[in-house]
Amino acid sequence: MNLIQIFKQFPTQESCIAHLEKMRWGNTPVCPYCQSTNTNHLVKENRHHCNGCRKSFSVTIGTIFHDTRLPMQKWFLAITLMLNAKKGISSRQLARDLELPVKTAWSMNHRIRKAMKQDDGLLSGIVEMDETYIGGKPRKEAKKKDDNDDFTSGGSSGNPRGRATKKECVVGMIERGGKVKAKNVEKGTLKAKDLKELVRAGVDVNNTTLITDEYRGYMTMRRIINHLQINHSEAYANGVIHTNSIESFWAILKRGIIGQFHKVSKKYLNAYIDEFCWRFNERKNECAFDKLVINMLFV
Repeated sequence: MNLIQIFKQFPTQESCIAHLEKMRWGNTPVCPYCQSTNTNHLVKENRHHCNGCRKSFSVTIGTIFHDTRLPMQKWFLAITLMLNAKKGISSRQLARDLELPVKTAWSMNHRIRKAMKQDDGLLSGIVEMDETYIGGKPRKEAKKKDDNDDFTSGGSSGNPRGRATKKECVVGMIERGGKVKAKNVEKGTLKAKDLKELVRAGVDVNNTTLITDEYRGYMTMRRIINHLQINHSEAYANGVIHTNSIESFWAILKRGIIGQFHKVSKKYLNAYIDEFCWRFNERKNECAFDKLVINMLFV
């Protein structure tokens, strides 16, 4: 769904509320306090009155939309902008597009991200697994280094890369042609036993072929799953043995953080990762808008 469709389908506050009520209750409003269906519609207030507990309520109570003072159309537009921006949309850009204060746009972004939690389903088939590191480049004029004064092998710039860096580590798994899972982890948890736990939690080990690079933390993975490795010092692909799919997702994630958000704190990094994973996984879903709205009603 795009912005033009939002304006056409939801031109008023009433039409937005009606859509939310249909997705949450169907044709019968349910009191969130006592679960009674004996209610009256207060048309002028866009609310309902429960004849059981005698309380009034709206469709947004107990949801991510609760206590919002913004028109619902702006919420729908914000959801659409986030879904259609492949590399994300910053709070400042959202504030400019919807004529909102930056702090309000920031709050909306994070409320929407809360509904983009990754599902608990297991990946299967051919699954690629890899890790990447998220963080900004040091400013030249400040002569800052990403780590200590020791240069990495090659010793040209003094900015360590990979596991020697102080950047945040993100581990991900992607089902070839399917969904992706990723999350921020501590670099100290990249040992074999930790990586195995991640695989057990996210992959159907009995029906999966796992493909990784040559990192030694993956060396004993074959004990729990069919495991193939590609040595990047020799080649980037050997037939179906490659990690190009997860590398492509890392490119989208990094370009989004560098180009759109510029800086992301560790506190919120997983929320941003969830956003990129959710958008990637729903990229072919024509009902992604309604699915996300439903998540916001029931999260």
